[in-house]
Amino acid sequence: MDQETLLTIQGYAKFFLILAVFTVFYSYAYSIYKRDKKGDRDFEKYSNLVHDDAIESDPLENRKEEIENKEKEK
Repeated sequence: MDQETLLTIQGYAKFFLILAVFTVFYSYAYSIYKRDKKGDRDFEKYSNLVHDDAIESDPLENRKEEIENKEKEK
């Protein structure tokens, strides 16, 4: 193969790689938006964690209670 063919293949590979990354990123962003609007999870709490990261801070979610509630529902 000559250099021009390799550059063409490289260009197509970059295009499809960027397209795949774009699709994954926007589908993830949309899923976060949809879960936030539906009320499944409050992502504002997680963004506030950056400002309030002291050891004395309360945990965002109580995992033990969630696990116990799921076991009771079964």
